[in-house]
Amino acid sequence: MVCINDLKYDEKGLIPAVVVDDESKKVLMVAYMNKESLEISMAEGKTCFWSRSRQELWRKGDTSGHYQHIRNIKADCDRDTLLVSVKKDGPACHLGTDSCFTDDVYGSELPDLFSMEVLMALISGRKSEPKEGSYTTYLFDKGMDKMLKKIGEESTEVIIAAKSGDKSETVYEISDLVYHVMVLMIEMGISLEDIQSELAARHVVDKKIKQEKMTP
Repeated sequence: MVCINDLKYDEKGLIPAVVVDDESKKVLMVAYMNKESLEISMAEGKTCFWSRSRQELWRKGDTSGHYQHIRNIKADCDRDTLLVSVKKDGPACHLGTDSCFTDDVYGSELPDLFSMEVLMALISGRKSEPKEGSYTTYLFDKGMDKMLKKIGEESTEVIIAAKSGDKSETVYEISDLVYHVMVLMIEMGISLEDIQSELAARHVVDKKIKQEKMTP
């Protein structure tokens, strides 16, 4: 564990803090901390920065309500930059956007990296901003009963594929099932972190099955 006194602050006593979403790993913003704001952040579990323009401490969310709950803070190899992973209550940018980084400067033709967090964000976007012709939007329009029916159907398809011993078909059907479950999660306000927390809380993943005493 690195002591905050061992961090390398600049000549003004500041250290840049790159804030990322703990779920999606998206970069939300870059701000600065001094030793006092870092101590406050660690004590309160919410980000506190040093405003270079106002020359004062700045607790993120005090005016907007968009607090950033700290999951962990890491220092880079040179110990002159911090990486702050947070669970956010709202937009990170003062302009109301999810991230401060929205303006493209350069982009290659390579596709964006896929992750479960990215897929969840895409599904959520179909709920908040419906798109005509989108199957996901169709599911949200039809509601819970339709979602549950599809989950039941896809569960059956997984069983059939697995029973036949066809690995590729089973992967295909599991993917369909996972997608429909994720749609349900968005509908019910369940995050990937909620599932991860539940699984993490289950300390024993393998339990011995107690043999029932057989009566003669």
